[in-house]
Amino acid sequence: MSDRLSALDASFLYLEDYTTPMHVGGVALFRRPRAGFDYDRVLSLIEQRLSLVPRYRQKVVQVPGRLARPVWVDDQDFDITYHVRRSALPKPGRDAQLHELTARLMSRKLDHTRPLWEVYLVEGLSKNRVAVITKTHQAMVDGTGALDIGQVIFDVAPNPKTQPEDDLWMPRPQQGSVGLVMEAVTDAVQRPGEIVENVRSAALDFTATAGKVVNAVGGLATAVRAAASPTPGGPLNVPTSTQRRFAVARARLDEFRAIRQAHGGTVNDVVLALVSGALRNWLLSRGEVVTGSTTVRAMVPLSIRLDEEAPQNGARKVGEIGNRVSGYLVDLPVGESNPVVRLHHIRHQMRAHAESGHSVAAEALVQVSGFAPPTLHALGARVANGMSDRLFNVLVTNVPGPQVPLYAAGAKMVEMFPVVPLAKNQALTIGVTSYDGGMYFGLNGDRDAMSDVDVLAAVIRESMDEMMGTVE
Repeated sequence: MSDRLSALDASFLYLEDYTTPMHVGGVALFRRPRAGFDYDRVLSLIEQRLSLVPRYRQKVVQVPGRLARPVWVDDQDFDITYHVRRSALPKPGRDAQLHELTARLMSRKLDHTRPLWEVYLVEGLSKNRVAVITKTHQAMVDGTGALDIGQVIFDVAPNPKTQPEDDLWMPRPQQGSVGLVMEAVTDAVQRPGEIVENVRSAALDFTATAGKVVNAVGGLATAVRAAASPTPGGPLNVPTSTQRRFAVARARLDEFRAIRQAHGGTVNDVVLALVSGALRNWLLSRGEVVTGSTTVRAMVPLSIRLDEEAPQNGARKVGEIGNRVSGYLVDLPVGESNPVVRLHHIRHQMRAHAESGHSVAAEALVQVSGFAPPTLHALGARVANGMSDRLFNVLVTNVPGPQVPLYAAGAKMVEMFPVVPLAKNQALTIGVTSYDGGMYFGLNGDRDAMSDVDVLAAVIRESMDEMMGTVE
């Protein structure tokens, strides 16, 4: 029996076009060790770990006539050197050049005739650094059966004592067109309504496809309530072009904790308040009209518990936590000039989630076996792509990462920046990942609409300084 894509995973293939590629990315910066960190080392590491993510040797095959959802099949001509690539910047490579390269790579769709992932080793960076850029299609990352490649190449020690055993991989024979059609007919007999659904999805019936995303990824009751009021207008909802811009910002996790301790709330509340202040200053720099009541609506994916009922006496069990993500719409108070009042507004809106008994603490997420920031950023993007662009202005994903150093092929990772894809008619996404005491912001913007994405990245630091000024 063929390994058929789920309705949700297939929807990301149907929704994808050249203005909205459906891959999630990341930019990891490493300090080059004395032993070296070159293409051959990275290639060997990934080849060794592919047995942990078998999906990465599989490609998508369409059923003739679109009679059923596509199937995953082993790539008979799998070539790891096609997927693991080498690039270089002219020495000494500046961060701005790396960000431009990242934007160009993220603008291009993945090849649907091959396994849907790519990894780039970027050499030539200043300060003895090397970058690894990853791209993984959202159809591959469901948080349970399939994970992001970044989830398996990292180690907690430079030289781990145990390594995955090398497997002698032999692709399974691919079923022919006749076999795929016969399976589709059998499925149609057993589930007669499914063939109609497949035809609708293949015809890009967005309403039907988006409904599948909403139902499969998580409940959106909060989103429905917030959608009763109109989405604020502004420069963040525009037709999406084919090209991107990328910028980054940095902060320290201790700063967020100090603000939380001084004014209450969670680290995520502080992140949203910080983004609110940055968006306020960015809008003002553009000459946009900002009044006391101006808001920007953010879609904020949050990890939730798998159980349907709130825990007794507030008790939580780490084992009950799963990679389920629900979307929450939050009106960021960019019209408020006082940073503390902005934080209080955010706390009030997020309180319902915190008091629901379904929220997942950052510490618990990090303890979950198999957790990795790239996977949860991908799940957050999946929620956003299932919602109408009329519901929100900007996607903000905040994923806690490990607070210990990670290594790949003996090289220490010093920074990690998420690259979260744009939904249709969205000009900006902001991904945030904490790692080893740092907070790393990745800003993915439409090239035409966000020519000043570097300005927004810069005012994130200004917003943090403003908030830190309120801490005694």
